[in-house]
Amino acid sequence: MAKSRPVAVWVAVLGWCAVAGWFAFVRSVRVPLLSLADLGFHELGHLIMYVIPINQVLTAAMGSIMQCAVPLGLAVYFASFRRDRVAALACLAWAATNFQDVSVYIADAPTQALQLIGGEHDWAFALGPEGLDRLDQAAQLASTVRGIGVLILLSAIVLALSGLWASWTSTPAPSLDAATRTSPDDLRPTASRTRSSDPDHRSTRW
Repeated sequence: MAKSRPVAVWVAVLGWCAVAGWFAFVRSVRVPLLSLADLGFHELGHLIMYVIPINQVLTAAMGSIMQCAVPLGLAVYFASFRRDRVAALACLAWAATNFQDVSVYIADAPTQALQLIGGEHDWAFALGPEGLDRLDQAAQLASTVRGIGVLILLSAIVLALSGLWASWTSTPAPSLDAATRTSPDDLRPTASRTRSSDPDHRSTRW
């Protein structure tokens, strides 16, 4: 069974969703510091395909696929194996920012205006004449990927609000009133409950 979390924890994960959404979908920029991890997973995707070459299109796209798949995989891990909804929702918000980032990269394929660290533009190649030859559909594909990111972020927010509401409305088990509590003196025999040893002072109940 999942552990109950305090209200402050749900407020924190909602705050993270808001920050992630603001950077990714409002300002259309990468989340500071977290983008370094995203870049590492992106390059890891390319490296895997260099080691296990399947085809060039998949090699070009695998960087973007990996940076989205890692936070999604972590969300599944925390939700399914650790029963940690808070961590899972935090990872979902992280995944949403990566979908937005990838959508910007895909939309840039026809013009290649983005400044890259180095090498060839992944999506210009994947969608270009040497790849899928679908460069004219870059904007449509980018819009679809961005929409998936929005849905993921909204899902994380709704689930976090649900957890916050459940935590806010839950109340601890009521404690016994002082009048109904059993004291040590109540466990001791009294004169009204036992026979009196003095024959001149008999118990009123015997």
